[in-house]
Amino acid sequence: MKNIFKYTLAAVLGLSLITGCETFEDFGDTNTNPAATTDPITSALLTNVLSGIGGYASNSTYRPALYCQYLSETQYTDASLYSSNKADIPSYAGMLMDLQNIINYNTNEATKNLVLTNGSNANQVAVATILKSYIFWIITDRYGDIPYTGVLTGSTEITYDKQEVVYKGIIVDLKAAVDLFDGGAPVKGDIVFNGDAAKWKKTANSLRMLMALRLSKRYAGPSDYAATEFKAALAHAAGSVESNSDNFVINYAGGTFKFPYYAMYDGRKDFGESETMTTLMGDLNDGRQAAFGSSNVGVPYGWTRAKAEAWTGNNANWAKVLADSYRPDNGSLLVVGAAQVLLARAEAADRGWTTENVQAKYEAGIKASFAQWKVATPPANYFTNAKVALGTTGTGANLKQIATQRYIATYPDGMQGWSEWRRTGFPELTPAVDAVNSSKKIPRRFVYGNNEYNLTGEALESAIASLEGGDTMDAKIWWDK
Repeated sequence: MKNIFKYTLAAVLGLSLITGCETFEDFGDTNTNPAATTDPITSALLTNVLSGIGGYASNSTYRPALYCQYLSETQYTDASLYSSNKADIPSYAGMLMDLQNIINYNTNEATKNLVLTNGSNANQVAVATILKSYIFWIITDRYGDIPYTGVLTGSTEITYDKQEVVYKGIIVDLKAAVDLFDGGAPVKGDIVFNGDAAKWKKTANSLRMLMALRLSKRYAGPSDYAATEFKAALAHAAGSVESNSDNFVINYAGGTFKFPYYAMYDGRKDFGESETMTTLMGDLNDGRQAAFGSSNVGVPYGWTRAKAEAWTGNNANWAKVLADSYRPDNGSLLVVGAAQVLLARAEAADRGWTTENVQAKYEAGIKASFAQWKVATPPANYFTNAKVALGTTGTGANLKQIATQRYIATYPDGMQGWSEWRRTGFPELTPAVDAVNSSKKIPRRFVYGNNEYNLTGEALESAIASLEGGDTMDAKIWWDK
């Protein structure tokens, strides 16, 4: 196994799959600048992480959003034709290490008193732990097994933990984080909730529910691990995200800190809302389409470059991703929202995991999504549409309808849409007609990048061994089997 510091350096130098804002690179060098502060600035570390974490929800490469067919490519169509997605795991030396440093500074006896100006030690550790869990969640859902245990704690050897270990580890961390908040001074540097511990607790419980439900293929029963964790998070006294006022949202300032979907068209026009999406919204007569695209003319999915360019050339009114008024440079990006949590609760109840009212949570989730997009509440006949209406509840028979609404509610967050499609199979997607991969199937994961092979090859072997068919796009990760 290779030295972890070489691995981290390579990750820094390599191209990351997920990008955010530029990091704060210098907090002062006390060896050369005697005027610089000697105290750790944990508030700045937190602000840096929060300013960049939107990259995990917007997925700057957009491949997941292409795989789940939220988007279509308008000219360079390689990704939507399933060309190789081999890519290095995002650098752990950036946001993850910043979060670990916040934890370290607040737990080390030599530094914990120095950082109290940025909030109570416990509150800072809790927020950093929640964010760290979210990032690891996104990374493991891309690849499967990843470096996790000990990777941020000074271990000199790199190992790849089984995805089961990663999932159960981050769920344990979320449980601990919620109970760690101590009512002390609020966290500074928090550009999301302004130090509001109650909202962070709701976010943590909501993530725990979403992660537990993601494991429904592995643990389907109402008394199995996933249901047990879901119910415990739901029952927690701190609550979960039920109102859009509690949503985890990144508000972009504009200028050098642009909303990702504004930047998508800032001098380029590579992506459009897919015809898959506009057709679905049209079939449902769904008012959210007014927010989802600049028109109702979805871009055909999975065509060669020549065909795609010819089509867009003949259809100047093709739908850009999000209507123009929803795409300012100072827009807001949802990370965790009430709609997806309420719909997850509807599915859990329909599976028999909980005793909540399926119909009530289902309708509440849909209405929360409409409200999030500032679209008029759907009329009563929306819920009686044959493609929306639920049948007998409590038996798991409504997965298609609930999963389809979850798919709509997470738009345009491709990572969530792709993961939910992999888990449920809904909506039923047709692979790219001009696919170039050998299987012609929609990819199920990302292939490990060159850095992983060059610097962690020996350790990587065990991760690859757990994949049926090897390190390919078609191999299913642990929870997807």
